Amino acid sequence: MTISQERWRATPAQRWTLALSALASFIVVLDMLVVATALSAIQRDLGASLADLEWTVNAYTLSFAVLLMTGAALGDRYGRVRMFAAGLALFAVASAACALATGVGTLVAARTVQGAAAAMIMPLALALLNGAFPPERRGWATGIYGSVTGLAAILGPVLGGAVTEAATWQWIFWLNVPVGLLAVPLVLTRVAESRGPAAALDLPGLALAAGAAFGLTWGLVRAGTAGWGSAETLTALAAGAVLGVAFVAWALRAKAPMLPLRLFRSRAFSAGNAVIFFLNAALTGAIFFTAQLHQVALGAGPLEAGLRLLPWGIVPFLIAPRAGALADRIGERPLIVAGNLLMTAGMGWLALLADPEAGYLSMVVPMALGGLGFSLAVPAATMAVVSRVAPPDIGRASGTFSTTRQLGGAFGIAILGAAFAAAGGYASPRAFTDGYAVALACASALTLAGAVAGALLPPRARQRIAAPAGPPRVPGYAGSARHATGRSEDAPEG
Repeated sequence: MTISQERWRATPAQRWTLALSALASFIVVLDMLVVATALSAIQRDLGASLADLEWTVNAYTLSFAVLLMTGAALGDRYGRVRMFAAGLALFAVASAACALATGVGTLVAARTVQGAAAAMIMPLALALLNGAFPPERRGWATGIYGSVTGLAAILGPVLGGAVTEAATWQWIFWLNVPVGLLAVPLVLTRVAESRGPAAALDLPGLALAAGAAFGLTWGLVRAGTAGWGSAETLTALAAGAVLGVAFVAWALRAKAPMLPLRLFRSRAFSAGNAVIFFLNAALTGAIFFTAQLHQVALGAGPLEAGLRLLPWGIVPFLIAPRAGALADRIGERPLIVAGNLLMTAGMGWLALLADPEAGYLSMVVPMALGGLGFSLAVPAATMAVVSRVAPPDIGRASGTFSTTRQLGGAFGIAILGAAFAAAGGYASPRAFTDGYAVALACASALTLAGAVAGALLPPRARQRIAAPAGPPRVPGYAGSARHATGRSEDAPEG
């Protein structure tokens, strides 16, 4: 039975799950970017080299991307709420270790642990969120979740600059400690426990997936510094690709694989993962270079540069919940295609405006246009990947989605970085804007690829819940009878 859009009200348990999932996602995404505007202060205090500064960012990104599937598998096995709370506690402890670091080596090690904790938090937050809401209302819930997460991506540089200027860089990490520790008891008492299928951990699958993600992410992260043709980059990418093929071969023959490849028979699942890869690649790379544009070419300080990025974040914060609810009614495909096309236009517009004499006000509209596109596409892509799988598969689908998203971010910075280096550099404001124009043109092309991937989604009328053959019973789940059909989303009726 379809839940009435007018009469439906979230229960207290659902509201707690949404609030805590969004809060956890907020601090995880915030810490990916909050360091960006504090790097100069860290360099002065700890005597760090340029390579050291890169690793304060890359250590977090690497461990985060590599361990996402592991975090999802641990939640399925030992309880999503239990492991979600453990991830929040570990994140708080690692944040304190970052703040207390007296050397750059200690800081990098603590950032690595922070990323591992984030890998436990993100897929389980999404799994708990989708498990708490019926399919008819998951768009609304993921819209709010996505708007808070998107706002964190924009507020990261702002908060980092503000805290560093007002106090010391250590406080960008101290702020996480009370948030994490206060959230843990609320998670344990307010969120209902859930698990995936009762199967043994797929240790070979975990090892192969982690190795593949590590190789690909390492190669992408290091490509900008070592060069795309360097032995380090090529070896890492080749090793990641080989391990990825080995992971697929193992998943095809394993009795209980960590990631059931049958999920990819669903066009919605496959296309949705492709969409988030291209979307996050474009947005992460664009934010990375636009934050520097305002400082290197336009003369803004760290805090001012962060504030100038707000049009990208304010629009998603306001629009995404409504976009998620709209996806509940009309389906994901129209919103994904429209959102990516709006981002294509916004990124292309910024590329055309790139000039040392460009005024900030001329950039507000294209940034807001990109933010509008992002707010339409992300909740719909999340629904396409996570909301259409059977309840036992939500954890693994969430882990796949989160891993794809993080790999997209690393890919975006690497690709846009290569384009930037080929056309410009840091020698002068003019050199920077020349490189920036080409980089943003590449970002525009990536979102256009996302629109093409979104067009491959099945129409709303053909979507079905992708359930495993002989689905395991999930206590307390009151989903649609179509969960038990065993069909993929694209299976023809009759």
